[in-house]
Amino acid sequence: MIHPHTEVRFISEEIGYGVVAKQLIPAGTITWVLDQLDREFTPAQYEQMDFVYKEILDTYTFRNNKGNMILCWDIGRFVNHSFNSNCLTTAYDFEIAIRDIQPGEQLTDDYGYLNISEPFEAMDEGTDRKMVYPDDLTRYHDVWDEQIKKVFHKIPELDQPMKFLLAESLWTKVQHIAAGREQMASILTNYFDPEMA
Repeated sequence: MIHPHTEVRFISEEIGYGVVAKQLIPAGTITWVLDQLDREFTPAQYEQMDFVYKEILDTYTFRNNKGNMILCWDIGRFVNHSFNSNCLTTAYDFEIAIRDIQPGEQLTDDYGYLNISEPFEAMDEGTDRKMVYPDDLTRYHDVWDEQIKKVFHKIPELDQPMKFLLAESLWTKVQHIAAGREQMASILTNYFDPEMA
């Protein structure tokens, strides 16, 4: 489920639609949580589907560390890629804002940590990276972990409209990590290695 203070807007002809903040979303805010309505499809289920459904899953899903495709039931599936993303996933089935997201600004993910199945050339943003690869998590997890750690401590301090979606045990873990009593798991735990399938 995507943060409630968001909506889908048309961005441009090149990009299409995206998810935009309706009000300020401060750094450290939980912006998305894997919930009970999100659908998980195994590779075997995918192979049994007609082409039209495969095309939808190819467009709107990401793969978890088991290699299963996750389809967000809400507008979360419209979050676009950016090499300078303002959101990052964590090892805990939720994403957080790694910097303040201003009203009218898109919420973006780096698709490099979404276990894409094929490399693709992304829109040029003036960064060194131009391509997104299926194994980007193995190369950039240290960078992404550091970005998450810089704001993780803010999670318990902020108003979190999505806190109700987190199990009590997970919220306790988040508090322990934020307070420095427990080590944060690396984003690398999300990596799916197709050679191990």
